[in-house]
Amino acid sequence: MAFKAFTQTHVYERQEAPKEKDKSSIQCLECYDRNVYIGTKHATVQHLILPSSTNGDLSSCQSKTREGRARKLGSSNPVVQLRAVPLFNHLLVLWERSITALNMFSLEPVPALKKIQHVSLFEVCDSSLTAQAECVEMVTSSSRRKVVRIHVVGVDRWEVVKEVPLPQDPVALAVDGTSLCVATCNMYLLCDIESGSSQELFPHNHNRQRVIVTSAGQGEFLLNGPESLGMFVMKTGICQRPPLQWPLEVLAAGVCFPYILTLQPQVLSVYSMLDQQRKQTVSLPGAKGLLSTPDGVLVFTERDIFSLRLVPLEEQIQALVRHKRVEEALLLLDGVQSSRPLDSYKDLQKAITCLAGFVHFYQKGFSEARDLFIKGELDPREIIHLYPDMQLCLGEDFQSRFDHENKGRDLQVFWREDRNTFHHYLAFLGDFLRAVRGTEQDLKCSMEVDCALLRLYAELGDTENLQQLLTFPNDCRLDHCVPVLEQHNRFFALGCLYQSHGKQTDAIKTWVKITDGSHKDPSCSDVYGHIVWTLSQLKDRDTVWKFADWTLQRNQEIGVQIFSKRPPDDRLETQDVLVLLEKYPLALVLYLEFLIHDLSSEEERHHNRLALAYVTQMLKEEKGADLMPTRGKLQQLLWESKFYDVSAVYERVKSTTLHTEKAILLGKTGEHSQALQVLVHQERDLRAAEAYCCRAAKGRDTEFRQSLLLTLLQIYLSSEDLTSTAVDLLNNNPRVFAAEKVIQLLPDSWSVQLVSQFLVRSIRETLHQRRMARLQKALVQAELMQHKVTWMQASKTKFVLGKEQKCKICQRDFAEPQFACNLLGELMHTSCTGFSAS
Repeated sequence: MAFKAFTQTHVYERQEAPKEKDKSSIQCLECYDRNVYIGTKHATVQHLILPSSTNGDLSSCQSKTREGRARKLGSSNPVVQLRAVPLFNHLLVLWERSITALNMFSLEPVPALKKIQHVSLFEVCDSSLTAQAECVEMVTSSSRRKVVRIHVVGVDRWEVVKEVPLPQDPVALAVDGTSLCVATCNMYLLCDIESGSSQELFPHNHNRQRVIVTSAGQGEFLLNGPESLGMFVMKTGICQRPPLQWPLEVLAAGVCFPYILTLQPQVLSVYSMLDQQRKQTVSLPGAKGLLSTPDGVLVFTERDIFSLRLVPLEEQIQALVRHKRVEEALLLLDGVQSSRPLDSYKDLQKAITCLAGFVHFYQKGFSEARDLFIKGELDPREIIHLYPDMQLCLGEDFQSRFDHENKGRDLQVFWREDRNTFHHYLAFLGDFLRAVRGTEQDLKCSMEVDCALLRLYAELGDTENLQQLLTFPNDCRLDHCVPVLEQHNRFFALGCLYQSHGKQTDAIKTWVKITDGSHKDPSCSDVYGHIVWTLSQLKDRDTVWKFADWTLQRNQEIGVQIFSKRPPDDRLETQDVLVLLEKYPLALVLYLEFLIHDLSSEEERHHNRLALAYVTQMLKEEKGADLMPTRGKLQQLLWESKFYDVSAVYERVKSTTLHTEKAILLGKTGEHSQALQVLVHQERDLRAAEAYCCRAAKGRDTEFRQSLLLTLLQIYLSSEDLTSTAVDLLNNNPRVFAAEKVIQLLPDSWSVQLVSQFLVRSIRETLHQRRMARLQKALVQAELMQHKVTWMQASKTKFVLGKEQKCKICQRDFAEPQFACNLLGELMHTSCTGFSAS
């Protein structure tokens, strides 16, 4: 059955004698509520009373239209127009170029309202706009002059209040509020009733019978434009809707939002204002004209009147959905919402939006389908249950609200025969479920959504999305998802699934099997590193201790991180860790370094243990191994730490070849001369000896460094083989050595030429220091002189303190001789200086 926007009902058939048929033919109509008025060709006004109906459907009524009173206005000439004014129970009749006022029910003339002569057209403004003022406005067109007149109509009077001149005689007009749209023989105009201004719209070439001007409501008019176009024009003169292409022989047009009805001699066409498409055609042989009513139109022929009532919008939308025209249903629903709110608009909109989404879904328009499903808040299970493999994710109590019997078979065919196409549908499923996951659509079925996503990622081999799903909290069912992951060899993801559900031991056991080779899963390249990180963050300490040995046995350097990388508020007992690490020397060293360098431990036992561990490590390393990093760490610890037992460490190294370390320990006890002897004669590293002097003197005064270098110089001088080294030491440190002390130490056999370079640099440095001291003293004296001059200038300034002198701050008199003065010379109490500064 075709879609219907309007239902047709035969309202009335005029019964007349054969001789009276031509005279009694209907010329015009007017309608208010159940009252219909007929104007005939032979000057008669007939009152009809439509049957009452609770739902507005005339076709369902058992009673028929009743004829009320009739009034004969004269012997001839047709009635041109009828307009009801319900505010005063007036019926205005245009006949023989004059307007007569009748009572709407008795059809008797209103005695107080005399005829308005010489009128060719008239319209009554909407009485609801002026009801409070107890009057209505009426617009009339003069049959003698090129003007329109504005009348104020009351219960017992009417009078002209304004005239608006026109360039040509009007042939049709319509009123909407204060806006008047007029058609002349070749032009459409807009006039403002209040200001009297007019504006030309566009020309036309229609004859008088084809000119159409009708109000579309809300300041908009519908006009018969050129080239058979129905033009919508706002009262501002602009078009906000696209034009409507309608037939050539249009007799009349009416607007019943959201439709336009156009009348031709044999047919009435219904067009949508939303997409400008024809929606319905009604056969009406002999139709002459139509009258817009609040819920449709009345169409009349010579003898008959037909009612076309708007089908309730909910029924229209449901009919479109039944005809699989969901896009039109959505368009209609969105278009009428602003002007006609529906009680069930939201639910209806969601359902139709989802149906439109399914249309795109089965046509592989996945992007549009996803957007429509989200907009329509579709239950994700409706999509999941379409996929053969995914139906296991749904509970037994789920029942689909949509009929997918035939389309669902298509997916099963793709699943069996066309895996490439089915892969695209799987990709859409993942895209849609990711989009709705965590939203309100997901609240009622989060378990089904997560299970479907896990199964989908496992089948597609989508490692990244699978890990992202399982790394964070999820609602996957273990009894369903564990077999799926095992089936696809996703053992690392299986561990993540256990972990996300709080089963930490099961998770680590699963990962351990991957590391040991029991399970094969190439999806993660560093499972061991992940185990270590997990244990380092785990609050379950029993599980940490349970896997600690396995972790350290596999790799001490990385495994120790289960203790050193823990959160600051969840560290394990230090002594317990040290006891465990006794079996793992490298891990022990790394943990002690963590305690000292990262946690800034000041416990002597930690520092002693680390130093001795370094020594043990140095002595156990095989020849050829790179010992420099470890030795560097040992020396740095010996130099910088203040918390180890020097004697204990010295006892451990004194019988070894670690001479540099022995020197550092001797220096810690103040035995610098002995330390330098070790470096020069045992280690035979002269650079180390000089570096020792610099390092030992760090943070001390110049005299201490000078004494160390003098001691080293004496050691060099005591050996004939180190003469050149002694000279180099002097030449490299001319600023440190005092020339007079060095000369006393030099052997008598040394010539002046041998130490000339040192002497020249030393004397030059001494002179430079003296000159710099004099210059600095002179600068300080100059600055002092400037301060004295400023003070002298300020002390010579005079201030006059009179009797009427007031404080600048508190405006009170000075009662004491003490006062203060600011830079501007303003006087104030000494107690007010604090307020001035603030």
